[in-house]
Amino acid sequence: MRFRILGTLEVRAYGDRVTLASPRQQRALAALLLNPNSVVPVERMIDALWEDEPPATAVKQVRNCVSALRSRLGETGGMIVTDGPGYRLQTDGDDLDSLRFRRHVAAARGLAGQAKLVDAVEEIRAALALWRGPALDGLRTTTLAGRAAVLDEQRADAVELGAEWRLRLGETGEVVRELTEFCGEHPMRELSHLLLMRALAKEGRYAEASTVFHGLRRRLADELGVDPNPDLRRLHEQILAEATPSDLDPEPAEPSPERHHLDRAVTELAEAVTWQWRAEAELRSLHRPQPIVLRWSAVARPGRPVARGVLDDIAETFAALPVRQLVVLGDPGSGKSVLALMLTLELLRTRAPGTPVPVLLSLASWDPRREHLDRWLANQLADNHPALLNAREYGPGAPTRLVLGGHVVPVLDGLDEMPTDLRAAALDALDQTMAVGRSLVLTSRSAEYEQVTSEAGPVLGAATVVRLEPVARQEAITYLSARGSDRWLPVAERLRREPDTALGKVLRTPLMVDLARIGYGRPGADPAELLAAGDAGALEGQLLDSFVPNAYAQVPQPPGRNPKTSPTGRYTAEQATRWLGFLARHLERARSRDLAWWQLYRAVPAGTRSALIGTLIALFFVVTGWVDDGPALAAIYGLSFGGAGYLTHRFGRASEPLRTELRFAGATGKFAGRFAIGAVVGVLLGLGWSLATGLVVVLAVVFGCVFAVHVWLAKPVDASRVSSPATILRNERTGAIALSVSFLVSLGLFDGMAFAFTANTRFLPVLDGRYDVALGIAGGVAGAAFGWFMARGVAAVCYGLAGVIAGGQVFPPAPNSLLPIVVGVCFGGGIGLAVLVTRAWGNYFVHHVWLAATGRLPWRLMHFLDDAHRRGVLRQAGGVYQFRHARVQERLAEISHDEQEVR
Repeated sequence: MRFRILGTLEVRAYGDRVTLASPRQQRALAALLLNPNSVVPVERMIDALWEDEPPATAVKQVRNCVSALRSRLGETGGMIVTDGPGYRLQTDGDDLDSLRFRRHVAAARGLAGQAKLVDAVEEIRAALALWRGPALDGLRTTTLAGRAAVLDEQRADAVELGAEWRLRLGETGEVVRELTEFCGEHPMRELSHLLLMRALAKEGRYAEASTVFHGLRRRLADELGVDPNPDLRRLHEQILAEATPSDLDPEPAEPSPERHHLDRAVTELAEAVTWQWRAEAELRSLHRPQPIVLRWSAVARPGRPVARGVLDDIAETFAALPVRQLVVLGDPGSGKSVLALMLTLELLRTRAPGTPVPVLLSLASWDPRREHLDRWLANQLADNHPALLNAREYGPGAPTRLVLGGHVVPVLDGLDEMPTDLRAAALDALDQTMAVGRSLVLTSRSAEYEQVTSEAGPVLGAATVVRLEPVARQEAITYLSARGSDRWLPVAERLRREPDTALGKVLRTPLMVDLARIGYGRPGADPAELLAAGDAGALEGQLLDSFVPNAYAQVPQPPGRNPKTSPTGRYTAEQATRWLGFLARHLERARSRDLAWWQLYRAVPAGTRSALIGTLIALFFVVTGWVDDGPALAAIYGLSFGGAGYLTHRFGRASEPLRTELRFAGATGKFAGRFAIGAVVGVLLGLGWSLATGLVVVLAVVFGCVFAVHVWLAKPVDASRVSSPATILRNERTGAIALSVSFLVSLGLFDGMAFAFTANTRFLPVLDGRYDVALGIAGGVAGAAFGWFMARGVAAVCYGLAGVIAGGQVFPPAPNSLLPIVVGVCFGGGIGLAVLVTRAWGNYFVHHVWLAATGRLPWRLMHFLDDAHRRGVLRQAGGVYQFRHARVQERLAEISHDEQEVR
């Protein structure tokens, strides 16, 4: 039996073609052939068989379809076996053309690695001869298209590999003919165009090479808004330098403004990432004492030699890879994150101008089902370097252009730290996005990676996979006794004599070795206590439990130490364990590793936090209504606005922090425009409530200023600065307070004036004159606009209804001059608070106060987190904190949960 999917789907038995008349049978077989020897769950089969909503009997129909397919295939139908949650097609490398194709390509790579280019080219030709058109041509559904596209990319990679090897052999004419046609079919593939330009240049056809470059540049600019990659640009510059003036048309010497902006963004991004992770490495003391030697070995693959090395040479190994894609596997605590950090720093240190910038990111915040990888990468760049969003300084869409233009090497840490149900989708997305040969580094625990790859099938086929090896006994001994203390001699002797005891097993990971040094490296501590442990799990738990108490050990502080920039003795180990345990439980419930202050509100139950905010808002409006017209109006105001606040925060979506800073330069024109808009709003409100002309002018000036001051909150201009939790909070606090104060002043002044000076004109009074329909409609429109401005849909509806209820209430004029001031202050305060709590900082502030008042967090939380960071308990990744290691977070969450259960 022979199956062919590299083109139209074909099945042949004993030389005769087997016809599959039913499109459903064809799609079912295609789904199995795209995942040979792997289980295809029934759910994926359903997605492959039905483009639209599947019928209620989909599972039964899949079974019937597979049964019919087995019958159609005759004797070989037994190749399709039922396996667990789905079906598996058992086949060997000769039965399926895609497997034969991959085998030829792997053999070609191996021959090229041995400098046998002639033989490698023959293997590549044999591989490409299997193709008859696009994979599964004419049969692609949405589900099948993704995996089929991966095969098409592998074919394109093979074409480019063969072209590159033939160029080395001097076969430029054949390469030009082949790649001219190929580039016409794939007008956006940069590597193909680079090889074609190189072949043309070798034949002296400089004008044609330059034409190829300019055509590609126009298409990239029109379709993606990016420039060709640095390798293409350098080759074009070389062609211009080698060609005589008669060979090609002159080119402008000055780079375009867009090119200048992007080059500046790349340079400043490299500086920022270097400073960021260099400071983090110093805080984690990764260079002192002499770090543990991390050893790695490449996972064996056909046609590739097995490589080994240490942490110091991983960057050099990565740079020498034919395809710069690296997967780093290891056990919990084996040093994967440290390797990722040190690799990033070394790549930055050796980076040449104009080459991509390695950017270290945690995968924990990515949801591949909702966000494309490139979009997530661009958003992460914008979050950590908000100045890149400044179009005036770096051009429009700089983060996206950096990602799509190949100016960034993603170093993605912690596939295993993603929720379990997202890992397979994440690997599939990485496989599809990075299949074109883009650079990538990925770290994961070994067991989780192997489990996902067994479910998802082969992924990242071009990547080199390395595994971190356990810490050698002598390396552990050397690290523990780095200060020359004899106290570690019993431990060293036990490790040498009995390496497989509980102690020997635990001290095979850098994390546990480091925790042992922290716990027993202090004077007075006796490392011999470690010898008493008989169970590896208990000993590991003991070391994890000792980490926080040791980090918060009370030690004398030298004189002149600044408490704001160094760990102090103000926090006890008991306090730190309780507070960190609460935060760890919060992150475990959220299935996250990122401790972001603007998401702290999630640590409070939804009902409690909504009631808390609704009550606070209601208090201001109760006083307003009471002063206006007694307890009845107080109840109406309190329930309407307090209820709006409750519903908004119960069902609405919390806002992200505004990454802005206060800047006055170049804001004059915008200030004037905003002032005019605000003045118009003030005039309309004044006229609507029948205020005197002078008061209308006052309102116009106040509203104009209030609307205009926000132009001073602009995007940063320096991309070399990295966001930190403190800077994000500080900038967001400035914006949130400015916004809420502006509403407090403007609407408080208006309400006070309306209470004191309105002519009490009635338009459509009802309910014996106690309610005016016209004013209620006006109040509803104003409330809906206010809610939309704050938090969009849910808030617009809630505050619109509140405006209808409260805005139409008719109350008598003020009996004295003091009451309008009280009313204005209380009404403005309620509005200002309603605005404040919809901003990230205001939401954080209210819930932090609640958590601190109930003893679950410290009052100075950011100072505490910064202190924990400096003690090495937390690490900083851009604008968020993370626990030093996932095992530390998990252990603290367990302890906190157990203590909660006891209480």
